[in-house]
Amino acid sequence: MGTLSFKNDAGQQVFGAAAQNEHMKADELLAFIKKLGLTYKNIKITATGGKVILEGDVDKQSDAEKINLAVGNIKGVESVDNKMRVAVPEPESQYYTVVSGDSLSKIAGKYYGDVQKYNIIFEANKPMLSDPDKIYPGQVLRIPAQK
Repeated sequence: MGTLSFKNDAGQQVFGAAAQNEHMKADELLAFIKKLGLTYKNIKITATGGKVILEGDVDKQSDAEKINLAVGNIKGVESVDNKMRVAVPEPESQYYTVVSGDSLSKIAGKYYGDVQKYNIIFEANKPMLSDPDKIYPGQVLRIPAQK
């Protein structure tokens, strides 16, 4: 998948005050992935400063992409190098960084030519998104190819 950049001052606060070293940050990232119920066969997370490396195995491309975004959209993470191996290769999604004034409908119009297809983007970004109206500037979203 490669490396994706994120806005490190935007996103959910996951790192606690106790996360003083890289091992503790990696543990908190793994706990967050588990809390979201994201699927993987095995995973290794390395966190150095604001840079995160993901390694391991997943069944589907969408699993790797969701883990990538879940980790990247955390306050304090500036890049994620996703080296996860995918059992069933699929085309990679595009990515979009939300700007002020955006809505999922507006983004769907840009990528799919139809504002009513916002639900495709919403579903592709679950469980990180719990409501289609709750996106924020700096958040990176998956934009899957139309089928």
